[in-house]
Amino acid sequence: METMKQRMLSGKLYKAADPEIHADSARGKQLVWDFNHIPPAEKDKRPAILKELFKTVGDNYYIEPPFYIDYGIHTTIGDNFYANTNCVFLDTAPITIGNRVYMAPNVSLYTAGHPIDAAIRGEDLEYGRPITIGNDVWIGGGTIINPGVTIGSDVVIGSGSVVTKDVPSHVVIAGNPARVLRPITEKDQAVWAAQKAEFLDWQAQTKRQ
Repeated sequence: METMKQRMLSGKLYKAADPEIHADSARGKQLVWDFNHIPPAEKDKRPAILKELFKTVGDNYYIEPPFYIDYGIHTTIGDNFYANTNCVFLDTAPITIGNRVYMAPNVSLYTAGHPIDAAIRGEDLEYGRPITIGNDVWIGGGTIINPGVTIGSDVVIGSGSVVTKDVPSHVVIAGNPARVLRPITEKDQAVWAAQKAEFLDWQAQTKRQ
């Protein structure tokens, strides 16, 4: 017989008022509270709390407080991750984030959902759908990613976007609901390579002075 937690993680209807689920939630809330109340002068203590909070987290990660997450143990994060202030992860279902993913302020990942039928919703039944984010993704400020969305790799999401459907790799998207604006091309790579070269030249000149 499957447990209520197993139902939650498999996308079936469940009730959050379950002892096992409540214990996981209480653990996550305590760790997030501890993380958010570390003084700025002691910020070196934050990574250890995040390592305990998440299911797994890779190398070189930083989250700017305040930050909120429901459970933490349902979230997997790759290497070189950064999230700016006021990000919210509702990880009722698994959240999987790849390598080199960067989030601007106020980004929200919502795996949690509620039935459209009001009577069933009123019985405190809910569900979750996983969110998956690939590698090399930049997510602009105020973006909301809805339940069940998979985002490919090498994607830029414009600020204020509401992502309701899967996103292919190598594109720029924006809007509410978000849509593909254009592909990311070799021309983009050339433009930014030129700007990087200018920066490196400036840096070298500065060191010679």
